[in-house]
Amino acid sequence: MLKQKTLRGSFSLNGKGLHTGVNLTVTFNPAPDNHGYKIQRIDLEGQPIIDAVAENVGDTTRGTVLIKNGIKVSTVEHALAALYAAGIDNCLIQVNGPEFPILDGSAKQYVECIQRVGIEEQNAVKDYYIIKSKIEFRDEASGSSIIVLPDENFSVNVLISYQSKILSNQFATLEDMSKFPTEVASARTFVFVREIEPLLGAGLIKGGDLDNAIVIYEKEMSQDNYDKLADVMGVPHMDATQLGYINHIPLVWDNEPARHKLLDIIGDLALIGKPIKGRIIATRPGHTINNKFARQIRKEIKLHEIQAPGYNCNEAPIMDVNRIRELLPHRYPFQLVDKVIAIGANYIVGVKNVTANEPFFQGHFPQEPVMPGVLQIEAMAQCGGLLVLNSVDEPERYSTYFLKIDGVKFRQKVVPGDTLIFRVELLAPIRRGVSTMKGYVFVGEKVVCEAEFMAQIVKNK
Repeated sequence: MLKQKTLRGSFSLNGKGLHTGVNLTVTFNPAPDNHGYKIQRIDLEGQPIIDAVAENVGDTTRGTVLIKNGIKVSTVEHALAALYAAGIDNCLIQVNGPEFPILDGSAKQYVECIQRVGIEEQNAVKDYYIIKSKIEFRDEASGSSIIVLPDENFSVNVLISYQSKILSNQFATLEDMSKFPTEVASARTFVFVREIEPLLGAGLIKGGDLDNAIVIYEKEMSQDNYDKLADVMGVPHMDATQLGYINHIPLVWDNEPARHKLLDIIGDLALIGKPIKGRIIATRPGHTINNKFARQIRKEIKLHEIQAPGYNCNEAPIMDVNRIRELLPHRYPFQLVDKVIAIGANYIVGVKNVTANEPFFQGHFPQEPVMPGVLQIEAMAQCGGLLVLNSVDEPERYSTYFLKIDGVKFRQKVVPGDTLIFRVELLAPIRRGVSTMKGYVFVGEKVVCEAEFMAQIVKNK
């Protein structure tokens, strides 16, 4: 199983804020297991911390703004996209103002700094949320939509569309996050000239210029108005009859705006709080719909806090019934694991097909057959025993005994016809033959039973 990751060291970046125009410093620090992304306002009394999660997004006007207890931090999406694409799970970000510096309008410098300081693997297991069915979110008013489909990895497809002669329809695709540094990170934010005056009137983009954004001039205005706008922006006067991109630096790619929208999606979906495996298809995305979608995914995660392992009955098992009998002493009617479909250093996934012919159904209960809960726990323990005994020589010389069972919960009945999927993992390394484990039993996508147990592995005399 993949482990969580953090930065190997700290780094800082300086620059002006896009909206405030003030000089800012943001510092990225390593963080412990299961910390997630957190942002600390070190310029305020008490140095408050905001969890970087979708529920804390309070504004999506020209950027993603996190708000908690009246404390704000804006323009966080580019940095979060760089962290997410690098596979970093835990990071404490400190900033000395109300927003991150805009830098060149992309995630390029964040990526370069991450590559420079390096990434460190941690002890905790990386907790993916695996998309198992289509999830869709639509905004009929704007025509925007985001769909996520099952996929083995995380990938993004973006289509943008504007009523513009210069920028009409574009698409961008990222199939492999390892290509983010070369294919997406340098894509800059963009703005239409017609949007600049209203944004300035709203107190935004005070730090915007031709070096930190792609500026699109696609509707001719009078030379006088064009000059006045240039003066407000602090840029040289230009010919009002020349439409097009008016940046100092030319486009990195012809579809750079679409690639930047893809970058924004990754940054906004980083606020889900855990990496996902699925294919994102976004049509006319923006920070508003991105955040609504991230919130919806977080609701899905809470409904399925523990996900069932994937099970493909067509794949050959890691252990069949014969191998299981080599490791476990249990025989009919007490062998309660039919096969093992996955195994790692600290976890195992097993399967039990519950038939109507199970001997315990004769008395439990004849008119309403229900699998006894103690046998569900026993089956989990047998899975745990397979995990341990698979790593020792002469496993037939060992037996496993319960020492303690805690936190048992039965959530629904197990009946004939159910296929039980067991997922058992070690909670700590085995010491002196004693192991502590956490186990779950699933039927379909639902947890039907869970428990923690301690067992002792004893060498037979």
